Amino acid sequence: MNYDDLTTLGIAFGIGLLIGLQREHTDNKMAGVRTFTLIAVLGVVSGFLTRDFDNPYILPAIGLSLTALLVMANVVKLKRLKDTDVGQTTEVAALLTFAIGAYLVLGSQVIGVIVGGTMAVLLYIKERLHNFIDTLKDKDLAAIMTFAGISLIILPILPNRTFGPLDVLNPRNIWMMVTLIVGISVVGYFIYKFVGKKVGIISNGVLGGLISSTATTVSYARKTTDAKNIGKMAAFVIMTASTIALVRIIFEIGIVIPELLPKLILPLIVEFIFMALICVGLFYFINKDTSEDNEMPEPKNPAQFKSALIFGLLYGLILLAVAFTKKTFGNEALYVVSIISGLTDVDAITLSLSQLMKDGGLETNSGWRLILLASLSNLVFKGGMAATLGTKKLAKWVGLSFGVSIVAGLLLMWLWPEGWHF
Repeated sequence: MNYDDLTTLGIAFGIGLLIGLQREHTDNKMAGVRTFTLIAVLGVVSGFLTRDFDNPYILPAIGLSLTALLVMANVVKLKRLKDTDVGQTTEVAALLTFAIGAYLVLGSQVIGVIVGGTMAVLLYIKERLHNFIDTLKDKDLAAIMTFAGISLIILPILPNRTFGPLDVLNPRNIWMMVTLIVGISVVGYFIYKFVGKKVGIISNGVLGGLISSTATTVSYARKTTDAKNIGKMAAFVIMTASTIALVRIIFEIGIVIPELLPKLILPLIVEFIFMALICVGLFYFINKDTSEDNEMPEPKNPAQFKSALIFGLLYGLILLAVAFTKKTFGNEALYVVSIISGLTDVDAITLSLSQLMKDGGLETNSGWRLILLASLSNLVFKGGMAATLGTKKLAKWVGLSFGVSIVAGLLLMWLWPEGWHF
């Protein structure tokens, strides 16, 4: 006896029960738990017949017969019942259940189980999904469509080879980094949409770091000029966003060069822990004025095509600057590039240096120091914006927290032993 076939049959039985349970729970008149279980089993049996008799016509013939039965059932339902639901969700789910059953035999069981489980969850969250869609604004749809265009339309058609001087500009690679950065920002933005505006100052800082720590700094600095009593809270949120931005940097490194991450991550984690302790200190010893408004300013569309294009151009320019500086002046001159690049966009220099380490053109001991230096340079830039756009009270607390973080980072770069890594 082939116990693999019995296992396949059991998996189909379970998937059919799961989907049918959800459909019957919604009081669906078309098909319930028994019907969906039988459809899944029918798919498996069709797969067995196709495989054992080596006949490619058996599966489509049974599938077309099932489709005919669903059409007939709909016709009868429309004639006998008033105010019938003309939606096709149950019918499509039935056909997909049949296809999953057949694919469990003729294809990958892992894929079949994933698709079946995903379909059951998707059917279950119908109301929540519709409620979320109802809350979407025009800019939310614009963010989704822009990200889809960036990742699904533009990325696949770009050539995957290097062009230009120094042989470092790869359009596919550059746009892939654009997709990564925009994707991170979009995820943070829609987390904000799920949790709402009134999420507390800790969540404000975390979401601000995911979306854009620079934008968060600008928003809260301006907010202090309208409500001067929120300086302490604003400093905490800005510091938290900058701390989370360091996690974002680590994530970007892990995406580009996962094999080198163990050699790079430890000093960055130490800096993160140090900055997190400063956040804790700000939260417990400074932010005691519970009367302060803790509503997060609504972020702008994080997936604007113009911003994505500017980031792509900036990333390409930094790739050229890094390659030119390394070739002409050596690795030591890259510290100047990190400082200048970090002032405007730490993501671009992080990805550029990661790509250089991936190609073997930069050692990891220098790589993490350059990335950390760019992050510290970005702190200087954001501190300057907070002091310029915000109140003196905000400038004092941000200057203190950022200043201590910068000193700690510089000491890490200077004193960290080269052999310390995972």
